[in-house]
Amino acid sequence: MNRTMINADAIAPGMSLKRRQQLLSIGYAMPVLVTILIFLMVPIMFIIAFSVMKAGVYGGVEWEFSLEAYIQLLFERQLDESLVFNDAYIGIILRSIKLALMTTVFTLLFAFPVAVWLAMQPKKKRNLFIFLLTIPFWVNILIRTFSWLLILRDTGLVNNVLISLGVISEPIRLLYNDAAVLVGLVYTYAPFMVLPIYSTLEKMDRNLLEAAQDLYHNKIKTLFKVVLPLAKPGIFAGCILTFVPSLGALVAPELLGGGKQMMLGNLIYRQFSEARNWPFGASLSLVLLVMVMLVLMIAVMRADRNELKGGS
Repeated sequence: MNRTMINADAIAPGMSLKRRQQLLSIGYAMPVLVTILIFLMVPIMFIIAFSVMKAGVYGGVEWEFSLEAYIQLLFERQLDESLVFNDAYIGIILRSIKLALMTTVFTLLFAFPVAVWLAMQPKKKRNLFIFLLTIPFWVNILIRTFSWLLILRDTGLVNNVLISLGVISEPIRLLYNDAAVLVGLVYTYAPFMVLPIYSTLEKMDRNLLEAAQDLYHNKIKTLFKVVLPLAKPGIFAGCILTFVPSLGALVAPELLGGGKQMMLGNLIYRQFSEARNWPFGASLSLVLLVMVMLVLMIAVMRADRNELKGGS
């Protein structure tokens, strides 16, 4: 009996200490929670509220509940108020997904050999090469993308070189198409793919490469059997960091696509600026947000599954 009472007395202070620790943890996290609430949750709540309101005549919203913005995503309202299916916005969403996927694939094809080459360099040279790789980030994205406009235009560098070499007799139209937008996106997000892969391969044990050579593996076989499996976490992270921002890209489609090859970012921007249809712009923003969240959820589920496999 006495032994039970002693144990109870010993546990009670422990529970009180645990409670105090929980309160302290909440107190330490409070600035972060307040920041997330103000700068993330409040704007999202405004976007959700705007999406279910009526568009104002001269912009803004009228505080009247309406699902017209969501109806406009799939249907077009005729003069007699009847609805007709309209796949124009679905086409823009699909084009955005297609270009984001193509950007991810081409960026990976470019970034992987660059990251492998960087990881194989001596430690003294790596920092210099990483420094050179990140230099474009110091320049505004608008200026970087505009430089491609000068390179790809009819009187730009590419056409002038091809004409001077006699390859072509008149300029080739390289701008204002999906290919030009793709070039701009790949150029913009290439470092987002290179750096995660490099950070993964940098920790690679070089003895594995020597062991592969001892087993008579050539460089190609070593690349696919040793380097590629080790680089998978970096590749996965790079694909997420490239695909997600490419979905909502604005500058490259606007400049290199001439506003004709529209993506979700352009469409959302124009709803808030030119069309002044804030509810529709808000609904499109939520569509983009849902797409990004689905990608991130798949990424988290995949990471958890890989962690469970590794643990087992």
